[in-house]
Amino acid sequence: MIANRSLRRIMATTDVHSSLGADGLLLSHLHQSRADSLLVDCGDFFEGTGYYRLGKGALEREVLLGLYDVIAPGNHGWPHHFEPALHQRTVCANAVEDVSGNPLFRRLRIVEIAGRRTAITAVIGLQAFNSIPVDQRSTHRATDPVKALRELMLAHHHEVDAWVVLSHSGFEEDLRLAEACPFLDVIFAGHCHSEHTGPTQVGNTIVVKGRELAVGYAVAEHSADGWVGRTAVFPDTAETSASCLPPELASVQEQIAAFDTQLAEPLGRIAEPYRHQPLDRHALLRDLADRLRSGLGREAVILNETTVRTTFLGDVLTTGDLLVIEPFANHLVEARLAPPHSDDPEGLLTHLTERVGPLVASPHPLPAGLTSVLTTDYLADSCLGGRTHSAGLTLGSALRSTLTNGDDQ
Repeated sequence: MIANRSLRRIMATTDVHSSLGADGLLLSHLHQSRADSLLVDCGDFFEGTGYYRLGKGALEREVLLGLYDVIAPGNHGWPHHFEPALHQRTVCANAVEDVSGNPLFRRLRIVEIAGRRTAITAVIGLQAFNSIPVDQRSTHRATDPVKALRELMLAHHHEVDAWVVLSHSGFEEDLRLAEACPFLDVIFAGHCHSEHTGPTQVGNTIVVKGRELAVGYAVAEHSADGWVGRTAVFPDTAETSASCLPPELASVQEQIAAFDTQLAEPLGRIAEPYRHQPLDRHALLRDLADRLRSGLGREAVILNETTVRTTFLGDVLTTGDLLVIEPFANHLVEARLAPPHSDDPEGLLTHLTERVGPLVASPHPLPAGLTSVLTTDYLADSCLGGRTHSAGLTLGSALRSTLTNGDDQ
């Protein structure tokens, strides 16, 4: 696949999160760029829209295998990288088997870019790794990215002319990574979901990130003055339409079109506070947490903001809207609290915020002496020891009821 192409640059996407729109801009532009670009992804290609929930990863798998050369694992879609075909495309320097310490993936690929033997490797940040659902990573662990990269460089420095890292760690983490590993030429950043894309120069290292959710990409190429980086958005032109796709990806477009019909199904008229505006996920979760606590008679409810996503809402909530807002199929569970969490509610919130980000809690402040909280299965399993029983309700169905006040279309 790579050997038959004369490669001049590296093109990287990140955090696509199953944003595979029927317009085909991502697919067609990548296909046209393959002739002279090494195509790489920095993780989290899976999960995030109804395309993943309906297709269970089949569309994403076809796209990665049909277009990409090298991919990094992210915290979303972690199990897919162990499927045989995707495993062959995946690289990671710091993900290992928990007991043996053996690498879970190939540690690097060496590819000729513009006449230079270029090492392509990847790392997953420790925070990103720890946010993988516990059952998916129970026999795995992530080592220190800096140590892993230094060891890799010492083992292969005589074989390559340049070092490129696909990082699923966050832009700020990657700036620190560049300082600690000055031998790196380019770091393609991912995981951070911020507007900060660079390129940023740290010593001789370029740190650059493409726009998430299939909006854009990053490029690095070698010039007379060294490596340079830039970012771009996928062009919205007639030349990059779905008609430009190769025949082997025609079935992907057909499946996307079929899923679009299902995603357009109306679920109910949107309640006035949320209608005709971008969704405020904090306000939505605050409303939901209060409703759940009073409606189900629970001591307390704790939800993390990262469990939902924002989108623009019109008059009617569709299946597609709901699966964008809650793409991860969370279930609500009752988590039993043990000391010290039961005796120190503020400490509990601090502990959870450090692990998963901003929270919504009801009541606020939480009372002392809590014995249990209603939360998501992800939060319970990842941060509260998994001491749970089901509440018999999915987060998606609870959100639908809140957004529509339980009314049907």
